[in-house]
Amino acid sequence: MPKKISSLQNSRVKYILQLSEKTKRRKAEGVFVIEGRRELSLAIKGGYEIQSLFYDPTLIDELNIKDYMTEKTDVSLISSKIYNKIAYRGSTEGVIAIAKNRTHTLNDLDLKSEEPLILVVESAEKPGNVGALLRTADAAKVDAVIIANPKTDFYNPNVIRSSVGGVFTIPIATASSAETIDFLNEKKIAIFSAILQQSEIYDKVNLKLASAIVVGTESTGLSQKWHSAACKKIRIPMMGLLDSINVSVAAGILLYEARRQRKFSI
Repeated sequence: MPKKISSLQNSRVKYILQLSEKTKRRKAEGVFVIEGRRELSLAIKGGYEIQSLFYDPTLIDELNIKDYMTEKTDVSLISSKIYNKIAYRGSTEGVIAIAKNRTHTLNDLDLKSEEPLILVVESAEKPGNVGALLRTADAAKVDAVIIANPKTDFYNPNVIRSSVGGVFTIPIATASSAETIDFLNEKKIAIFSAILQQSEIYDKVNLKLASAIVVGTESTGLSQKWHSAACKKIRIPMMGLLDSINVSVAAGILLYEARRQRKFSI
């Protein structure tokens, strides 16, 4: 039988809120919050361990909850008042979970393709942008995403929400820019840095071989390390009055050009 929680002052309710709001608490506990049926299903499919489930029986019944639990999962039935308090995006899906973190080092990446396509993002700061980048990377079915010098963590609720669960579908790693460059060079993966100055139009370069497409922030672009490490500097032509586009849009254009050259084989 699931436990019943009806008080907003319950310690478990406060715990979920702290995990949602505080990066330090997520890192210290090694767990994070997942909200939504699709996101939860993708996390389970991706091998994440679901430690606790909280559900509102007015929105989802106990029979459906069983799809998201194992014998080790702690299950709690919560009131609609509590669900509305802890639901990050105000959805009506009725289920929230606490899951165990996974490690995301370069050594954890298992590149099965002989000619992998990798997206590297340097100093990604806004959770919404990180989520959009992961969603774009999933759509292009990249072999891995590497966040160099990360400014936010993958388990920020806004990353999970804006990625629509893409954080669970792609091999992801974090490292410094220097470590990432060393990794790519060791794996003989060509580096294509998105840089406006002294660069070639993106569709004029060969992206068929093992490739890492590297994008930076809209405000500062890529650091000098990526200028020096690039085998090619590439750019997307800006034909209007503005000199930049959203980083996830830029990544999508570049990744799909790589897929076009590879005749969309995956």
